Amino acid sequence: MSDGVKSREDTRAAIVDAAAWLLHRSGPGAVTTRGVAERAGVQAPTIYRLFGDKDGLLEAVAEQVLATFVADKAAAVAAATAADVDPLDDLRASWRRQIEFGLGNPAVFRLLNDPERASGSPAARLGRQILETRVHRVAAAGRLRVPEPHAVDLIHAAGVGTVQTLLATPPQRRDPALADAMIDAVLARILTDAPAATSDGPRATAVAMRALAPQLPMLSDAERHLLVEWLDRVARSPAAAEVTGR
Repeated sequence: MSDGVKSREDTRAAIVDAAAWLLHRSGPGAVTTRGVAERAGVQAPTIYRLFGDKDGLLEAVAEQVLATFVADKAAAVAAATAADVDPLDDLRASWRRQIEFGLGNPAVFRLLNDPERASGSPAARLGRQILETRVHRVAAAGRLRVPEPHAVDLIHAAGVGTVQTLLATPPQRRDPALADAMIDAVLARILTDAPAATSDGPRATAVAMRALAPQLPMLSDAERHLLVEWLDRVARSPAAAEVTGR
């Protein structure tokens, strides 16, 4: 790596760090070209050359903050899987960390949950993949009674809504039980009471089998594809929940 490339990377990192400090301290309005340039020890034109404009700089800051948080989440889910931690305990712990992150980084949270920005964020996509991994562990344990993508969407939507509601409420008036109540409501919607012998038995079994289907090497690719198609049909069918009640 040449000194010129290294200098450019160091300068970019210094600018992002300076902007992140201002953003966390006082919000997006404090992230001015002059303020960032003074704190980073660079000339204002350098910021425009590296980031284009203020929006480009804010996106870089939000991406860096979220990427650090997501890296910690990835390590946590890997550790939970290796230690065979109960998937529901792991999911709840992840939910609490996500809520704490949103409340602790309101400006970053709002930037990354702008629909136009979120779709282009590698860190946000990785964060969703980690949530998918956690939900998959729940499905493989036989506890999920809805298709995995639907469960992921519900948890994600509930998390975003919870943080937005709390951020819109003055700190002294926030309901400390809201986040727990929301995850309880979502889990009540997506979980079966036990791995077997419930009114959700056929559907929960289909979801669990769907989670395990890619791990069945005795089947050909065509057979696995057909099995997944059948199981998805059962998991989506309201009639599956009525079988044991007939």
